Amino acid sequence: MEILEIFIMMIIGGLIGWLTNIIAIKLLFRPLYPIEIPILKLKVQGLIPKRKNEVAQSIGIVVEEELLSIHEIIDKVIEEDDIDKIKVKIMQKINIIVAEKLPPLIPSTFKKMILNYVNDFIDQEGESAIREMMDEMIDKAVDKVQISQIVEEKINAYEIEKIEEIIISVAKKELKHIEILGGILGLLIGFIQGLLVFFVF
Repeated sequence: MEILEIFIMMIIGGLIGWLTNIIAIKLLFRPLYPIEIPILKLKVQGLIPKRKNEVAQSIGIVVEEELLSIHEIIDKVIEEDDIDKIKVKIMQKINIIVAEKLPPLIPSTFKKMILNYVNDFIDQEGESAIREMMDEMIDKAVDKVQISQIVEEKINAYEIEKIEEIIISVAKKELKHIEILGGILGLLIGFIQGLLVFFVF
């Protein structure tokens, strides 16, 4: 009989623990919109919907500072072989300009000397000049483009239902583990209470 009563207390404890965790998880999102309790004059709203703007801002800052920066984006876009291609393109463009724009009166030997000089200069100094321009572009991009702000605006543009759906789909397994853990802890507490009731009191 005592074992049966301990078992019943364990089941009740497990159910309470499991249901408590389910409710706690639901309260992260629900209610989605503020509900006023007339007698208490309190507004009740889920934690994430209530602090949506703060969450969006925090995620934006983390993405920009820890995950992704303008410098990294531009570095990925313009790699070492791209700089060599840019140098070749500049040389080709200058060769065309010299061939088309210099007057026919100028001897071809002189034109060739100009081209050789320019090509040598680009070959030796082109990379540093291109990198300097890239650094200037990055500085301007950093001033103009704030990744954190873009991420924040994108998140704030989502309906709260969509945010809930995304979070649950990403953390579904972990949330289920929390529910199960609540049940296991409830069972354990019920078992301990049962032992205390029958063997201590």
